[in-house]
Amino acid sequence: MADPRIIDIALDEATILWRNPDIEQERRIAIFDLIEENTFKPMRAFGAGHEGPYKLTLSVVDGRLSIAIDDESGNRLEELLLGLARFRRPIREYFAICDSYYQAIRKASPQEIETIDMARRGVHNNAAELLLERLDGKVETDFPTARRLFTLICVLHIRG
Repeated sequence: MADPRIIDIALDEATILWRNPDIEQERRIAIFDLIEENTFKPMRAFGAGHEGPYKLTLSVVDGRLSIAIDDESGNRLEELLLGLARFRRPIREYFAICDSYYQAIRKASPQEIETIDMARRGVHNNAAELLLERLDGKVETDFPTARRLFTLICVLHIRG
């Protein structure tokens, strides 16, 4: 029976150089939410009879995003490599707006926090749409899954 979803996701810890408590919390929430509810159907593996569930490992290899896809036993099914050039600006914008948001939480009015949070969600949503475009033809997924994956892609880019 087909079960096209992610049951485990790991980030290549060697790729992550530094993260603060706010980013660590974002990472934990994104992984928890992703595992709880997601849609992820890698087209090549699915077509070859591997109908899920899947374990993923995200890393950055030679400036490209690597999405290693394993079956639930840990056997490698495929590895997707996506160029990151188109993600540089959204990642930079997301970090900037998140930094503003975390600072605002500590000292801004509720209205200011809400305004910054709306901008943060907008940047995040645009980046998730970009990820959906980049995965088109490779992986069938939904918007919430792409949004959470983008959060994790950002965690891989923290340089401290």
